[in-house]
Amino acid sequence: MTTKSILSAMTKALSQESRGAVMLRNASVVLLGTVLLTLSAKLKVPFYPVPMTMQTLVVLLIAATCGLRMGVAIVVAYLLEGAAGLPVFADTPERGIGLSYMMGPTGGYLLGFVAAAAFAGLMADRGLARSWVGLSVMMVGGHALMFGLGYTYLGSMIGFEQAWTAGVVPFLPSTAVKIALGVALLAGYNRLSDRIAG
Repeated sequence: MTTKSILSAMTKALSQESRGAVMLRNASVVLLGTVLLTLSAKLKVPFYPVPMTMQTLVVLLIAATCGLRMGVAIVVAYLLEGAAGLPVFADTPERGIGLSYMMGPTGGYLLGFVAAAAFAGLMADRGLARSWVGLSVMMVGGHALMFGLGYTYLGSMIGFEQAWTAGVVPFLPSTAVKIALGVALLAGYNRLSDRIAG
């Protein structure tokens, strides 16, 4: 075996090992992300007029820190876990499970998670979420996408006026809190990342 062929074989082996390591790391990140989404769905913070879950905030935080591809992959994996019957959503298994739950009143909001993750991840990938203004646009726009799809789907089921009063208005105060919290957390994350990189 020539030196060139030995080096070629070693390079190929190292390349395969690194690909395996990357796949393992990505799978671990996706799994951790779905766990965080599940915990955020189950955690209810007392608030007025309705209890506040942290799930919409966590969707955007994940996408903002992981980027478009990984952020969307995590949310899609989470939805697939729910579709498979795992009790990962809010109020499961009490209010149903699997596809029957996903086709229910919250189905549009779940779809909105994917759109919001794509929006926030794209902004992060393009460096548009570094300033306070950019972070605010990300958090407000992401929540608007979730509300928009959720409201549209719910309105098609129960009527748009009732969907507005039951599926949007009660959640606006807690959403304002989550937007402010998300901007503050991501601003701190950006500063920390800059210090580590610099």
